[in-house]
Amino acid sequence: MFDSLSSKLQNAFKNLRGLGTISESNVGEALREVRLALLEADVNFKVARDFIERVKAKAIGQEVVQSIQPGQQIVKIIHDELVDLLGSDNTGLQLSGNPSCILMVGLHGSGKTTSSGKLARLLHKQGRAPLLVAADVYRPAAMDQLETLGRQLELPVFVHKGETDVLKIAREALEFARANNRNTLIFDTAGRLQIDEPLVQELVRLRDLVKPQETLLVLDAATGQEAVNVAAHFDRALNITGSILTRLDGDARGGAALSLKAVTGKPIKFAGVGEKLEDFEPFHPERMASRILGMGDVVSLVEKAAEAVDMDEARRLEEKMRKGQFTLEDFLDQLKQMKKLGSLESIISMLPGGSAALKTTDLPKQEKEIGHMEAMICGMTLQERRNPHLLNAKRRQRIAKGSGVSVTELNTMLNKFAQMQQMMKKMGKFQKMMARMGGGAAGVLRK
Repeated sequence: MFDSLSSKLQNAFKNLRGLGTISESNVGEALREVRLALLEADVNFKVARDFIERVKAKAIGQEVVQSIQPGQQIVKIIHDELVDLLGSDNTGLQLSGNPSCILMVGLHGSGKTTSSGKLARLLHKQGRAPLLVAADVYRPAAMDQLETLGRQLELPVFVHKGETDVLKIAREALEFARANNRNTLIFDTAGRLQIDEPLVQELVRLRDLVKPQETLLVLDAATGQEAVNVAAHFDRALNITGSILTRLDGDARGGAALSLKAVTGKPIKFAGVGEKLEDFEPFHPERMASRILGMGDVVSLVEKAAEAVDMDEARRLEEKMRKGQFTLEDFLDQLKQMKKLGSLESIISMLPGGSAALKTTDLPKQEKEIGHMEAMICGMTLQERRNPHLLNAKRRQRIAKGSGVSVTELNTMLNKFAQMQQMMKKMGKFQKMMARMGGGAAGVLRK
């Protein structure tokens, strides 16, 4: 989403980093580029203007640290102000009641139903017992969609088809939750194509009945400036506690994310970063600011890896690598683990300088090659994966034909794998040698 903004800011920073001294004229010139980049990204013009004024005041009024170049210091100021603009810290959910209630509100098509399912999955992983409540009485498909999500997540969904009284559904859902020990109700409410008073008044009555701890506004990040107007309207009517930005993986300009907190004063609590149920994460302003400025987001990548990777399995594979016993079957497991982290693009974009690297890398080709490797290994029998030396010409032809590649491609993959195995064996021997030398040295020192 922020690729265009990030690229323009990087160009502005090239000029900033070259500054030998900080003066009002040269800072003003460089910050004009930053302001233009923000406006082109669809950031609210008042928010962009105030942002630049704050950066300028801090940059000119701050003494330059001798060990840091003046331009780098201004980049640091911009980073800190961007974090502040996005909301400073991640603000978690405040769930105190038993049962606790979360009201999901927003326009039609913003992703409320899917976000409700994603939030239920996240809360379930945190040890809570969520209940999804189908409170959209105008769109039967929303109820069916919520039921489908509930089955996928293996979580209960309260649905009363044919009932048009939202308040009655809410009362029944609360009774059901108490009877079945569900401590968190997530109400998927009705949306409209635009804001209208009947919708808002219905939501006000529902809010007054269930007294939710959290009223979360679900906004499509691709909506741009209109998302900010929608947020302001819902906030005035319902006093929202925070927002969820969906489709942050899209190619929109990102202005809504940067303007939302400044305009409403309410934090962005979660972000939808893909279509899968696991593509949902707490919104961390500092990490998002680092991504926008091209500094990467290694912390989120590590968290993603910790969630996707089985640590016992990782230790087992590490031991096999050290001993040079790493097989094609293990390699297939590694490919599957990597796919759990998301696409190559999402992984690389989280690394420092990743956004720039993406422009020079043919990712579709790389993804295709990984898919071919997986298909080739899946086309082998278990015995062949564990003992590649069994792969004679006839077997190789069978595997190549079954996985849709040429025999040459299969041979190339097997040769690369054999080289990798040899390298792992050498590393294992080197580690053993170093360990023996370390033990000897330790014995000498003790004497």
